[in-house]
Amino acid sequence: MSEVILDQVSKSFSDTAALDKVSMIIPDESFVVLLGPSGAGKTTTLRMVSGLDKPDSGSIVIEGVTVTDHTPAQRNVAMVFQQYSLYPHLTVRENLEFPLKSPLLNTAKKDIGEKVSAVAELLQISHKLDNKVTELSGGEMQRVSIGRALVRTPNIFLMDEPLSSLDAKLRADLRIELKRIQSDSGATLLYVTHDQIEAMTMATHVGVLDKGKLVQFGPPREIYENPVSIYAASRLGQPRINVLPADIFGSAPGGAKFIGLRPEQIVQGRGESATVRRVEHLGDQTRLHLLFNKHEIITVTDAHTELKSGDELRIQPKDAFFFDDQGIRLI
Repeated sequence: MSEVILDQVSKSFSDTAALDKVSMIIPDESFVVLLGPSGAGKTTTLRMVSGLDKPDSGSIVIEGVTVTDHTPAQRNVAMVFQQYSLYPHLTVRENLEFPLKSPLLNTAKKDIGEKVSAVAELLQISHKLDNKVTELSGGEMQRVSIGRALVRTPNIFLMDEPLSSLDAKLRADLRIELKRIQSDSGATLLYVTHDQIEAMTMATHVGVLDKGKLVQFGPPREIYENPVSIYAASRLGQPRINVLPADIFGSAPGGAKFIGLRPEQIVQGRGESATVRRVEHLGDQTRLHLLFNKHEIITVTDAHTELKSGDELRIQPKDAFFFDDQGIRLI
């Protein structure tokens, strides 16, 4: 696998800037997740790396080679899309063999069989090799789709929301599988999603994009614990960070306009009085929806709490984040 470098990459469509001077290093054998809402520039970044689109300015380097003007085939990348992109009239084995039979790869017949068997075992679909893909479940079809990419040895795997069309259980199962596959194979992955759970559970690095700009890049835990802005802070964490007037608990640092509090940064039992509006029991934890100084706050508490709607409790912040009037973190 390979290190991939984006250096000051920009791309516009008509009058809309899809990417604005994005610079990013995707380390070798890393699992990089691009996170952000629709229109943030996630898929455009993926298409820049793949060669499906060409940047207006900037450069892209893969394995030490500048590939900005190279075709997708010359870049040796493998893509997995949201839809399965499988041939329904072929078996699982034939779908997995298909990329290896390309004249560009010139793979020996013996090697094709070995690679297909190895990938099928990795994906745990060896017992389905002779089935038509139309006989598979959604999760199995997506494994085959991922397998079509894995049978090759590309410089980087590019995945555009490959789990978004699956139900919640399959998504959870395949998140674990995909991380295991990446770890076992040593693959370099660039993965697009708007799902923060996928980012937190799978990524070695997260790139937070906003309107074509790279807002923050680093390990997910680092972004969660040290966000550079309200926008970056709101991309990770469930429930979302509470953003309130800076002086709601009293004095605030100079220049502070907002205070940001993760649910675990709200200490219960002392401080200012708040009212319980709603209680959500979620098994391993309980979320409290509070009303505090006319503002709604969400925090978490013991799973077996006896608090109920209308109860009063006292809260105070701990290790809060402060932001200026532009939403930029004050350090």
